[in-house]
Amino acid sequence: MVADGGSTDATVTVAKRHEARIVSAEPGRGVQLSAGAGAAISDLQAEWLFFLHADSIPDPGWQETLAAFIRKPENIACAAYGRFELDHDTPAARRLEAMVAWRCRWLGLPYGDQGLLIHRDLYLSVGGFTPMDLMEDVSIVRRIGRHRLIGLPTGITTSASRYRRDGYIRRPLRNLTCLALYMMGAAPPLIRRLYYR
Repeated sequence: MVADGGSTDATVTVAKRHEARIVSAEPGRGVQLSAGAGAAISDLQAEWLFFLHADSIPDPGWQETLAAFIRKPENIACAAYGRFELDHDTPAARRLEAMVAWRCRWLGLPYGDQGLLIHRDLYLSVGGFTPMDLMEDVSIVRRIGRHRLIGLPTGITTSASRYRRDGYIRRPLRNLTCLALYMMGAAPPLIRRLYYR
């Protein structure tokens, strides 16, 4: 299933070619994720949901990793995420990957570009994705709680284009500032302006 927020490229064409179901939504990650989940639960009666950003690709073998997680009955009460990887072969990219691994391990804050595997019941019980432009991933993992988040061994490779464009120091600092503003309750439009500046 692809939740499309009014894309003007070939997203819908490619998705249809692969026989994916298209769900139309207003632009915004949280809005699109919420719309896709709603359709998967109500129309397809999906038990498990796996959310993945458009610029992220799971490593080979990811289906088997997810299936192994799903087979364990106790994982109905947990959610899982993948290992953050960038498609840029530089020391700066490897350092950022290590920092993200630390953030996940010690703060329990995986981001949306690491994917999220969650049972329908847990998704609904925590209120699902908030229909917001940014920080929808932080919002839901905080409601899930770090004790119910499990890191999977499979990597999820994300485009490094933002880091290559903005720099491996400036971009993470901007992301950290956005996170801090969100935690302090700043208005979403302010965070959005900073993130996309």
